[in-house]
Amino acid sequence: MTAPLLAGFLLGLSLILPIGAQNAFVLRIGLRGEHALAVCLTCAVSDAVLILAGVSGFTQLSAAVPWAETVLLYGGAAFLVAYGARSFTAAFGAEALRPAEASPSSLRRAVLTCLALTWLNPHVYLDTVVLIGSISTQFAEGKEWFAAGAMLASFAFFFSLGFGARLLKPLFARPVTWRILDIAIGLIMWATAARLLLNEGSV
Repeated sequence: MTAPLLAGFLLGLSLILPIGAQNAFVLRIGLRGEHALAVCLTCAVSDAVLILAGVSGFTQLSAAVPWAETVLLYGGAAFLVAYGARSFTAAFGAEALRPAEASPSSLRRAVLTCLALTWLNPHVYLDTVVLIGSISTQFAEGKEWFAAGAMLASFAFFFSLGFGARLLKPLFARPVTWRILDIAIGLIMWATAARLLLNEGSV
């Protein structure tokens, strides 16, 4: 039990640690103190569903529907470009100058954005469904524990990021820090979109 659980946890953590569009969004939500619980739970549960699908052999079904990957690719890239533009607008708009006074986003909008950043990103499927699913076959007698470890890594990471971000609030009390964060998020979104499209072009 221990070996598959630990292996799944370490693999899940290594895949989720690199900064990306989803992580950047969770960080911003945590810094603003808006709907952190709902957003972290949405990210973690989404990962859990995808991991379970991968371990259960969902890759065979995805292979039978090849057009789904193309739809996710271009739909995800378009969303990332639009969200990146929104971040740049926020960085140079009035909201960036008064972060404490900025109107809070609705719970519905935060959760829908989180779902889009998760489910419209083909890399999420590669990491969770394909990679974790394929490696889980090495643990024939402990596949469930391997999946549980990977899911635990997602829950631990997202909740640590979402609620731990509050420790950085003194730093983000200055408007210039929020401006830098918004610019960084915009660059991450656009870089992720470019990577998706360039990888598609190289296939």
